[in-house]
Amino acid sequence: MLLAVAAFGLAVGLTVAHPNGLVTLLPSTDMRELHVDFDTFWQSASALVHGTDIYSTGAKLRNLNPPLLSLVLAPVTAFDPLLAYRVFAAFTLVLVLAAVVVVGCELRLPWPWTAGATLAMALSSPLHGTLVLGQIYGLLLALLVAGWVCERRGRPRAAAACYGVAVALKPSLAPVLLLPAVQRRWRPFAAGIAGAVVATAVGALAAGPSSALEWLRIGFTEPVPDVLDNAAFPGLLLRLGLPSAIGAVLGLVVLVGTLSRLARSHADPAGTAPFAVVAAGLLMSPISWHNYLLLLWPGILVAVAGGLRREWAAALFALPLVPVSWGDLWVDGNPWSPVGRSLYCAILVAYWLTLLRRAAPTRIMDPQRA
Repeated sequence: MLLAVAAFGLAVGLTVAHPNGLVTLLPSTDMRELHVDFDTFWQSASALVHGTDIYSTGAKLRNLNPPLLSLVLAPVTAFDPLLAYRVFAAFTLVLVLAAVVVVGCELRLPWPWTAGATLAMALSSPLHGTLVLGQIYGLLLALLVAGWVCERRGRPRAAAACYGVAVALKPSLAPVLLLPAVQRRWRPFAAGIAGAVVATAVGALAAGPSSALEWLRIGFTEPVPDVLDNAAFPGLLLRLGLPSAIGAVLGLVVLVGTLSRLARSHADPAGTAPFAVVAAGLLMSPISWHNYLLLLWPGILVAVAGGLRREWAAALFALPLVPVSWGDLWVDGNPWSPVGRSLYCAILVAYWLTLLRRAAPTRIMDPQRA
């Protein structure tokens, strides 16, 4: 419990020391500087509605997401960008907190755990960053939770299809589709691939085939950022002064090792296994903002239900409360800056190890999962 108390105390202390935290930026009307990700998405969605290039909109940031996202967000272009942002942020907040509650209820956890995990999520820096930027992690979390619930209820192909749609929206989650393959559950594997392909094709057809090619070009040319909230191994290696390619190779080793272990142990796909694969994929990805940590929250609740030590689980929920203002302590020239600016990578590694170690074997193999 000492680690949880220390993490919570650090988060509170930093928030008090740096009052211009993310949560205080939510009421801002500055779309171009603060709610910049959603502004990019809105501009691309508006371009889609008006039949112009969704990747050439004049937005401050380049849109790194596939055309499907512009199609999904097309309805919000009925509002002006600021109102659309506020509607989407409110929807995201409800979606994220509801997802945590759904997982807790599905697991029949004692109410203090469900309430505590939900409160920790509401106070977490990943959620605040998601809301301020107007990112889509709430949608991704809902799809992952929907897939996990389907798996628990004996509908593995529906589960894989949900994961496939999530991958179509955020391809860095693609490794989760490999879990049924390494477990030789071929029908769910095919359903996951079909879900991803169909959803991607729908987006590409809506925006025009050339948009898909442009998205691929952007995706393969985007550099790896070395900022402190890039929790992936490539970003970590850059901060340590090494080539990002070494981090990518290290991440690939982690991913292959994770899939191999889950295959050998016949890990339950309705347990922590899919979240362990997501965590491994995030470590390998060129860009994994610390906001992605909220996607792993359900996995820790599953681990709690499976007997994870309560004090360790509490620490994992407390550490993401540390705000991005942590970076203010690590100025250029400080020899410890690369280490201090890698906190979120360390948290992601802790989540991955926990989820992988708590991946229990399937007790009764459902024929549909074969």
